[in-house]
Amino acid sequence: MKVGSLEDLQRIKEEYQKNMNIEQGGQKPEGQIKILVGMGTCGISSGSRETYNTFLDEITAQNITNAKVVPVGCIGCCHSEPTVQINKSDEQPVLYGNVTKDKVREIIEQHIKNGKAVENLSLEINFDRV
Repeated sequence: MKVGSLEDLQRIKEEYQKNMNIEQGGQKPEGQIKILVGMGTCGISSGSRETYNTFLDEITAQNITNAKVVPVGCIGCCHSEPTVQINKSDEQPVLYGNVTKDKVREIIEQHIKNGKAVENLSLEINFDRV
């Protein structure tokens, strides 16, 4: 795709944002869930690509339309990779550690679908200080 003008670049940006479901103005759509998968070098070396792909496959297979899987960089919890953070509207984020593909279904069933964090996988993080 060739960019010939500033208008072309703006159009490409808007289309990309639409496809990636990036919120404008810092507001999250009501009921929207973001599944942030750590894809820094430490995460990838620990298997986060498989975790990321499993989330994508399960969200699609289970027809969960209000959730988006988003790759993110390292957040500094390298000792607990692969890490996954669940952001739900009007709720405190929950960070999970050591999320291998076999733990993805449990997170989807318990947290994404039923609204209850998976305590044995969650990491203690004070998001007010981050």
